[in-house]
Amino acid sequence: MIDFANFYQLIAKNRLSHWLHTLPAQLHTWRHDNQHGDLPRWERVLTKLPYSAHGTIDLHHGVIIGDAQSLGESERKKCESLLRQLMPWRKGPFHLHGIHIDTEWRSDWKWDRVHPHISPLEGRYVLDVGCGSGYHLWRMVGAGAKLAVGIDPSPLFLCQFEAIRHFLGGSQRAHLLPLGIQELPALRAFDTVFSMGVLYHRKSPIEHIEQLRDQLRDDGELVLETLVIDGGENDVLMPADRYGKMRNVWFIPSSVALKRWVERCGFTDVRIVDENMTSTDEQRRTDWMINESLSDYLDPVNPQLTVEGYPAPKRAVLLARKARD
Repeated sequence: MIDFANFYQLIAKNRLSHWLHTLPAQLHTWRHDNQHGDLPRWERVLTKLPYSAHGTIDLHHGVIIGDAQSLGESERKKCESLLRQLMPWRKGPFHLHGIHIDTEWRSDWKWDRVHPHISPLEGRYVLDVGCGSGYHLWRMVGAGAKLAVGIDPSPLFLCQFEAIRHFLGGSQRAHLLPLGIQELPALRAFDTVFSMGVLYHRKSPIEHIEQLRDQLRDDGELVLETLVIDGGENDVLMPADRYGKMRNVWFIPSSVALKRWVERCGFTDVRIVDENMTSTDEQRRTDWMINESLSDYLDPVNPQLTVEGYPAPKRAVLLARKARD
């Protein structure tokens, strides 16, 4: 059974110790609420994963653990069968002892767009909000982060993260907690806070930006990646119902409107460092994620539009610094 005792022991000795006033009770409630459903089955999968010598580990160029010779053929087949019980795998990819988990998203491409622009992560405390299965947490560790904490309420993402951590020998430099940002107190302790692919899912984007600000120390860096549209500083798209078949998309601003939002929320040095159209090579159906994907969300006649007639997904990366209180 997944527990968080090691994380409690870790933060008791560092700048996050004040989180212990609320965190254990929250995760106890989470455990109680997830006694039924799929979580127990997914946790049983974790207990069956084979032990292996780590072999070569590369978290700098990807999440690459071992090679095809690290496990015997029968063990590798068993391992792949178990990992497939944790489908769908959306964020990745992962390379585990010759097993290529070909995820829906090429999250490595996003990292390659973001990483060159951010402050060096060496020695930093990092928070990744809406981290999914934690792919970027491992890349943050590979970039030198002292501690990378991810939050995402999905029990499946937690189990996928723990599966990868199993093959990293239980690494204590990255942790995933099944919480939403609204459940965090104002920790004001992280050097860098990431929010990638979350803002457009929030009914109140301004509140989300303020919640991110409350996790940063003074002068800490915000890395915000989200959907945007073309337009001026007052242009914002609010879908009438669905966007790309998603019901939970609320506000998609222009890049300059997004910049204004962040400035109004108490950030300085706010700048857009990248804009990129999402391609069907970056987000697609795979053998590890067999549900609908981007190609199903676009107009089959005009792929510059979604099936609802809105502009196709375009993403921007914004960097900013928290102003001193």
